[in-house]
Amino acid sequence: MRVDLFDFDLPEERIALRPAVPRESARLLRVAADGSLTDRTVGDLPDLVDPGDILVFNDTRVIPAQLTGLRRRTDAVPGQGVAQIEATLHMRLAPDRWAAFVRPGKRVKPGDRIAFGREEAGACLLGSLDAVVEERGEGGEATLRFELSGPALDEAITAMGHVPLPPYIASKRPDDDQDRADYQTIYAKEPGAVAAPTAGLHFTPELMARLAERGVMAEYLTLHVGAGTFLPVKAEDTAEHRMHAEIGHIDAETADRLNAARRAGRRLVAVGTTALRLLESAADADGTIRPFSGPTDIFITPGYRFRAVDRLMTNFHLPRSTLFMLVSALSGLETMRAAYDHAIRSGYRFYSYGDACLLDRV
Repeated sequence: MRVDLFDFDLPEERIALRPAVPRESARLLRVAADGSLTDRTVGDLPDLVDPGDILVFNDTRVIPAQLTGLRRRTDAVPGQGVAQIEATLHMRLAPDRWAAFVRPGKRVKPGDRIAFGREEAGACLLGSLDAVVEERGEGGEATLRFELSGPALDEAITAMGHVPLPPYIASKRPDDDQDRADYQTIYAKEPGAVAAPTAGLHFTPELMARLAERGVMAEYLTLHVGAGTFLPVKAEDTAEHRMHAEIGHIDAETADRLNAARRAGRRLVAVGTTALRLLESAADADGTIRPFSGPTDIFITPGYRFRAVDRLMTNFHLPRSTLFMLVSALSGLETMRAAYDHAIRSGYRFYSYGDACLLDRV
């Protein structure tokens, strides 16, 4: 399909720079299967789902995966061997290796050593977290092998890294300590994401309790969201776009419970596109959900036949993005264009810290 079919104009003032407080006070646009639209709030969610429905959450935990350092090249011309590098880790490959996006990508090559650190009181603390560039790919991608490994590497990244806020927020303000709390779901458990599963940011303990009282069940899976989720689609046709893989996990017990619920006629409601993408990656043609562990690069566009998911709660997405293509596949392109037009005219807040919508599958 032509990518320009998924374009729309979004006024800059519609981009949320901070989340709603409290989280569940965010607005929620209900998009029914017949295309009708209803303005609600996230706090109304217990009234919009049925007893027995299963909310499927992504329990990945965001790590401060944006690192700044100095590239040191021993074979360079004197005075030209040092350059400042920014790296955003996006997928763990081994206990000591990460795939990353580096900027400026043209300044690194295999064999380069990068000393990462952080600024404190005007001094740059470098040298305690070193990595070697093993490979360099296209579009600023690189494979970094760190001198630390496993939990020791995790601790160093946590100490030195910054929260990798989406570009549309980071271009307007730096990250701060509040983002470390705001950009994390209350049920985050498994470290490894470099972007939040943002639909889950709206949930509070009080909302979870009211959903449980309603008889709505909760299940958890893990998909470590990568920085590739922020990348624009540069191709003119969806067939030419390459998705970046992300690591996911569904254990056998969770798969069994989800399958039993589907056999009983209960609906699976994915909380976020990441939960939906992993469920669909794990589902057979007949909708049976299998245990899953490994990478997925599933790309869902209109015409896709959904196997497992009945409904989706998600935030409002970027024009021409793979996520707007996904919601258009679920609820219909014309329906979603109308929904987004209504949201823009009605003052809904967009993107990671913005409002949400609840979509039926058509």
